[in-house]
Amino acid sequence: MAIQTFKWSLDRYHAAISNGLIQADDRLELLRGDLIVMSPEGEPHAYYSSEIGDYLRRSLGNRAKIRENHPITLPNDSEPEPDIAVVQPLGQEYLSHHPYPENIFWLIEFSQSSLEKDLDLKKAIYAEANIQEYWVVSLTPAKLYVFRNPVQADYTSKLILTVGTISPLSFPELQIEVQRCMNV
Repeated sequence: MAIQTFKWSLDRYHAAISNGLIQADDRLELLRGDLIVMSPEGEPHAYYSSEIGDYLRRSLGNRAKIRENHPITLPNDSEPEPDIAVVQPLGQEYLSHHPYPENIFWLIEFSQSSLEKDLDLKKAIYAEANIQEYWVVSLTPAKLYVFRNPVQADYTSKLILTVGTISPLSFPELQIEVQRCMNV
């Protein structure tokens, strides 16, 4: 007999949060209808995520909103909490909903223990949702994975960098040193 799991819709997930069945400190993400436990955040992960968040705030000013560890709402019954979401600065509109795919410029995940999930499951979910750019910063070993141009459940452009500079598609004038993003 095959084991069946209960699939959560976005509406049920939000109702469970509203009714206190799911708490903020439960550290869960909704990915394709499954509740996934998020990995604990180690010191290097927290440090680099915070530093890059601050750097992007200074660099982008009011052209974008930098959201750290906050949900985004995707159409495939997913509500992940990327380490950094660079989104449109819609102000109070975010009182009624988390950023949707059309509000997202690019996403960044920092990985120590979650690299496989970030490079497989999350990458596919983000590509399905038509997120134009997704970066995964592997802290060990130090690499920056850059995924661009989604088609169905994958990206057509994939780069792996350890040195040099990179510019996000939405802000081509911004030159980010690859080594600034990781533990090197």
